[in-house]
Amino acid sequence: MPYRIIVDLSQRMLHLLEGDRVIHSYPVAIGKVLTQSPVGEYKIVNKVPNPGGPFGAFWMGLSRPHYGIHGTNNPASIGHAVSKGCIRMYNEDVLALSRLVRLGTRVTIRP
Repeated sequence: MPYRIIVDLSQRMLHLLEGDRVIHSYPVAIGKVLTQSPVGEYKIVNKVPNPGGPFGAFWMGLSRPHYGIHGTNNPASIGHAVSKGCIRMYNEDVLALSRLVRLGTRVTIRP
């Protein structure tokens, strides 16, 4: 896989790496206190354009069921701990990311 993703929960940032070099960084919203984003190693297992509702313009499901990286219908939420554990991105950012990463891309979520 040419790319991998690191989500830094403390910085509320998603970093796209090619090898060991960060090539893009995006602000994200993360899980709130009662529904924190799950720390660990995952893979992208599905990609769904236009999932509708709160998932914005694109959904990328993780190998942990019910969690994903997705757009949002509430862009003001980006940068905050407000989700039910998913990683929210601006719609234009999730669309750009979805064009670069493939199924099986490694996703590391760290505290």
